[in-house]
Amino acid sequence: MKLRLVKKGVHFYIAGLIILSLGISLAIQSMLGTSPYDALLVGLYRTFGLTIGSWEIVVGFAMVIGNALAERKRPEYFALITSFVTGIGIDSWLFFLRIWVVPDAWLGQWICLLLSVFLTGLGIAIYLQSEIAPNPMDRSMLIVAKFTGWNMTFSRLAISVVLVITAFFFDGAIGIGTLLNALFVGLIINLLLPYTAKLRKASLRKLPEPEKNFAEGE
Repeated sequence: MKLRLVKKGVHFYIAGLIILSLGISLAIQSMLGTSPYDALLVGLYRTFGLTIGSWEIVVGFAMVIGNALAERKRPEYFALITSFVTGIGIDSWLFFLRIWVVPDAWLGQWICLLLSVFLTGLGIAIYLQSEIAPNPMDRSMLIVAKFTGWNMTFSRLAISVVLVITAFFFDGAIGIGTLLNALFVGLIINLLLPYTAKLRKASLRKLPEPEKNFAEGE
């Protein structure tokens, strides 16, 4: 069981989501704007309370149900694992960052924002090397592409526009950081994916192959 999880990249999954949630938390602390999705989470937090991590889980659940209704299939409840882990990560990082990282000057805010953009891209690039649980947002993107015939870029852009508009009505964290996330996170992911893929292949080569050895022993 443990070997099976390692082969599916559970270590990449956990490490990627930890780094991703740190990037999200730094963007929130920068007060210069977050990604469209996270801007909505902050807006819901400001409007209704709870924690930002809690809204990550709630919105993730809503997207899982919405995706199932759109495709007329059973909900992929397994996808909630990603929302759950990311939600806990955001709340945990914010707990520490609000004590140690409170940028008041513009320089500190920009350092937090630029770090957040890089870490978000790095976290996603690492997380994508796993086969543990799908991301509700990525599933929504595939569904939009399927029904509209658009490519993935336009499909993601359409979802981002809807999220930004919704976040605006809930006083979400919209700002220059929202634009930077939209422009550069995808670029960073594409730049880092070859390197994270090499790490994934290297980790697989180091794993033992008990079944192969057993067969040779017969």
